[in-house]
Amino acid sequence: MNSERENNNKAIVKTLYKALACTCGDTKKVTGIIVDDLEWWFHGPQNCHYMMKLLTGEQSNNNNSFKFEPRSVDAIDDRVIVEGWEGAKAYWVHVWTFKDGVITQFREYFNTWLTVTELRPMGWLRSTTLWQSHPRDLAKRSLPGLMLAI
Repeated sequence: MNSERENNNKAIVKTLYKALACTCGDTKKVTGIIVDDLEWWFHGPQNCHYMMKLLTGEQSNNNNSFKFEPRSVDAIDDRVIVEGWEGAKAYWVHVWTFKDGVITQFREYFNTWLTVTELRPMGWLRSTTLWQSHPRDLAKRSLPGLMLAI
């Protein structure tokens, strides 16, 4: 059952990226996929709030805006983790959280190394890494690291 739900959530997120790639400012195509009061969290340079500008319709996805091209899409329970990079200029990770088949939370990490870890009770010997960033050209630059505990 978990695998079926995870695959469905991944399909919804892939549909979301396709819709945003061609909306030209029309956010109606994502209505019903995302709740109206989306909880949003961002880590990275303040001038890189590209996804929120797309989601709110503040910015259209034209030739001058940032293009989100997912390179990997993974699911862990009710979260879908999407990773992408644009050469050495930008590396991003999006974490979409689902509840009842709808996205309720969005976390964006821009030029940040992310490790997703399973939260364990006190006394457990070690936590389990569920997912870790795979940015290209990492040897050429340094990225700040964050851990998302779930």
